[in-house]
Amino acid sequence: MKNPKATRTPIYRDTAFHLEDIQTMKKAFSDELEYNRDPDLYIYSRYRNPNVAKAESMLMDIEESNWAILTQSGLSAIDVALSIFQEREKDQNWLFFSEIYGGTNHYIDSVLVNRRGLNIQRFQPNGDAYSIKEFEKVLDKYKPQVVFFEAISNPMLIALDAKAFIALAKSYEAKIIVDNTFATPYLWKPLQSDADIVIHSVTKYLAGHGTLSAGVLCGNDELLEKKAIEYRKLVGHMLSPDDAARLCEQLKTFELRVEKQFKNAFVLSYFLNNHSKVEKVLYPGLETHPTHSNAFKLFKGKGYGAIITFDIAGSSFEDKQQKCDKFINLLKNKIPLVPTLGDTETTLMPIEPVWGDKFPYPGMVRLSVGIENVDLLIKTLGCALDDIA
Repeated sequence: MKNPKATRTPIYRDTAFHLEDIQTMKKAFSDELEYNRDPDLYIYSRYRNPNVAKAESMLMDIEESNWAILTQSGLSAIDVALSIFQEREKDQNWLFFSEIYGGTNHYIDSVLVNRRGLNIQRFQPNGDAYSIKEFEKVLDKYKPQVVFFEAISNPMLIALDAKAFIALAKSYEAKIIVDNTFATPYLWKPLQSDADIVIHSVTKYLAGHGTLSAGVLCGNDELLEKKAIEYRKLVGHMLSPDDAARLCEQLKTFELRVEKQFKNAFVLSYFLNNHSKVEKVLYPGLETHPTHSNAFKLFKGKGYGAIITFDIAGSSFEDKQQKCDKFINLLKNKIPLVPTLGDTETTLMPIEPVWGDKFPYPGMVRLSVGIENVDLLIKTLGCALDDIA
């Protein structure tokens, strides 16, 4: 039977690959020492897989990077990115901005501090924004080897003047890792601003359909690429070929999806900001947001993300809590309560039950905006807000 001319890469579910003879096997294992992302001879799917390499190529085009390394989750991508900078018996200081994903903060405390014994410093915002002057003081005090931040924080959506922070950290010879999940490459490409590695939870906007878990780290430095491939291979942070093949299909609509999501969120933010039952809206696209100027400067007005955090009005802690509960209950058959974000369908999540004492706002809700008709979303949210009184 002749091989059909397929328009898509076949799914290679092979655990290991046929190497034909001794010389071919010898060459394959010799080439393996070069840690090429897409080798001529594949050996074992924990090392590399053709479907994963194909998806990585698509991500390289989206990120405009020299390489992309896929893993099975956003946190595993963070583990790879951070681990390749750890050096044995060196007294390193690593600096993390405090307002980052909760899972990352837990990883820092549980793995980097308690298990690996690294010197970790946290950089706190001054109220609703980060100060570049305070950042310089911290850099001067600790001389960190690694600096890690998110372009837009979760869930308060603090937007950073990221280029200025990168430039300052680089003057202190720090390596820069940016988690750009919220902004996506559609709004900003950190590698073009001299970041060393950019990370995405692919699970969110890049995949965008809530049907697979994946992470990616991208960069331009060849040595970092080889270190990342080696570490992924040794700890087994490999994405499955089936998920990689599905990701290839989902990446084709990435820009179409996020453009619609960002536009929807912009319109919804103004609607919510003008609603009498909403006390406060946090969205970088609003001029009232404390870091709006940073977001406009960084993203050049192209968009501001698809996450809106807003606080339902109430007379007391208990009143807000009750109204938030009722609001979510009224929406449960239309906008589901789901602990993720970035999907094509709009979802929501209350802040206080998830973040607790860190953000004790019982009426606050994080809305992840999808691609639905925005007028329908306005009607749905408006009816629920009107009915909570």
